[in-house]
This record gives sequence, C-alpha cells and structure tokens, in this order.
Amino acid sequence: MIKEAALHEKLEKDRIVRCHICPRRCYIKDGARGFCKVRENRGGVLYALNYGQLTAMSADPIEKKPLFHFWPGSHSFSIASISCSFTCPWCQNWNISQVALGEVTPEEASPEKVVGLAKRYGCKTIAYTYNEPVIWFEYVLDTAKLAGKEGILNVLVTNGYATDETLKEFGSHIHAANVDIKAFNPKFYSNYCKAKLEDVLNAAELMVKLGWHLETTYLVIPTLNDNPEEIRRMSQWVRDKLSVDTPLHLSQFFPMHKMAHLPPTPISTIVRAREIALGEGLHYVYVGNIPGHEGENTYCPKCGELIIKRRGFDIMGWNLKEDHACPRCGVKISIKGEYSR
Repeated sequence: MIKEAALHEKLEKDRIVRCHICPRRCYIKDGARGFCKVRENRGGVLYALNYGQLTAMSADPIEKKPLFHFWPGSHSFSIASISCSFTCPWCQNWNISQVALGEVTPEEASPEKVVGLAKRYGCKTIAYTYNEPVIWFEYVLDTAKLAGKEGILNVLVTNGYATDETLKEFGSHIHAANVDIKAFNPKFYSNYCKAKLEDVLNAAELMVKLGWHLETTYLVIPTLNDNPEEIRRMSQWVRDKLSVDTPLHLSQFFPMHKMAHLPPTPISTIVRAREIALGEGLHYVYVGNIPGHEGENTYCPKCGELIIKRRGFDIMGWNLKEDHACPRCGVKISIKGEYSR
C-alpha cells in the first residue's frame, strides 16, 4: 500500500515537494521519486510507496544486529523493506537495498502483523534492518508505537543518514540503534555513498542526546578505509562525542556485489584496528566476522576480567553480577537490559 509521507514540504512552484527525511532533502517534481526511489510526488503530495512492503522477516539473536550491550542473549524480530539512501558498492544486502519497487516481490505486512509475530516468537525487540530503515520512516514509526504498547522495544540498524526532524519524531519510540560508520573520510562518503560524513556523525550524536542506546560498526575495507590514522580519528570521535562506553564493532570485509575484486580484510588488520581503538580509550571494541577470536568477548575496562564470552552471535559464558558489576573489581559494565539465558 502507499501512504502520504511524513516530513515533506509542499512548494508553490510547479507542485514540487521537498522531502525532509534524510539530509539530502530532495526536491521532487510531480511524477518523480526521490533519491531513495520509494518516495514519490503525486500531484504535489509526497507518498511513501514502500509502506508495509517487506522483503524479510526473521527472529535473530540481538547480537547479530550487532548489539552486544542491549538485552544480551535475547531475540529480535528483524524486518526489511526496499532500497536505501546510500549507494555502497560492497553492500551484502544489495539485492534489496540497491533496487527499486517492481524489481523485487515483497510481502505486504501490517504493523499489527509484525508485532503479533514478534510476540509469537518471544522477541524482546523489533529490528528495522537489512535495508535503510529511515526511508520507510512512516511504517517504522507506526510499528514502533504499536510495539511499545505491547512492551516490545525497537531497534534501528542504520547508516545514520537522518535529519534532526526524523530522529526527533522517532524520539522515545526507538530504544537502540547501531550506526554503520562507512569510513572516517568525507571523500569516501561522497564517492561511494553519495552522502556526507558530517551528517552521519551529527545524527549519531543526536541519538545519544535522545537517550537511545547506541553502538557503532565500522566495516574495514582493504585499501579504502583501513588506514590506521583514519581508524584512530574515528575512535577519537566515538570517545569524545559519544562515550568511552559506546561499543565499537570492527568487521572483516568479504568480497561482495561490485567490490568482488577486493580481497577479504586480513585478520591482522582488524586486530591492529582494535588495538588502536582500545589505545584511544574506548572500553568495548569488538571484532566481527572472526568467530572464536578473543575480540568477540567483553572484558572489564578496569581490571580486564572476562565478563562475557562469545562465539559468533552466541553467548558462551556470563560472568556478571545481577547489577551488571564486574565480579572481581565491582565496576559497573555498560549494559542495558537483562541477560536472556
């Protein structure tokens, strides 16, 4: 179905509308669509064409989002729609994120259906993920409001390309987010994402001010964003603008989509990136896509005690007191929610 879009401005000249969902703030002529391909001007009114059009539904470990410090061990009912506000040529979900309506066959699902399924499968949260959730804002917000009434929390897995207006409208209906920082280089964002790094950083900082639990992910791509000084600057930004307790996930790249010519990220590069981030004072730095590596675990930032042992998305050992305190030194570990054993 379609629904009149939120956060758009009707201009007097030639029935042009301006969308205010993402920082691109597209001017859209009558009969045309915005950059994201799912918001269309019809007679001077902007419509969201992707409302309730889902391409994926599954119950996943919350750690798969990845969120390591938000209701650990629980499950999240994960849903996806169509298209994206970025053009990342390495996207692992390119078959839904880099397409337009009509190029895939979605399933129509109401917010009520999604919330009902989340309850049926015992999920603590609903995750809006796999493609960019900001561009299906109307559906995400309606579903989040309904989920909240049922005691289900809401999670965005996002590129962070959202305006202040969008994030403030989400407000308290969103409880956690993982923001994917593609690089810490403005030219990288311009060349590969057709976006601005500054806008993403500003959005992540606002999420913290709104009280959301925030974690960040950085996919380390050989030759493109793996420069140690870039990793260092990104780590300093997390430390200074978010928090030393904001988890950072450093993920190993594998050849995908239009980046199939690049090699996988060497494990040594990921390990070195983690050392840099820890050296800049971050308390919780994780490695991704390297099952069994010690960097999947949580350690006490004060005494180094092994707090949570993981393998992939599974928790193999839990060594925290009920008040989330380290059993050795008593320092509080920054985790929201209870552990689902």
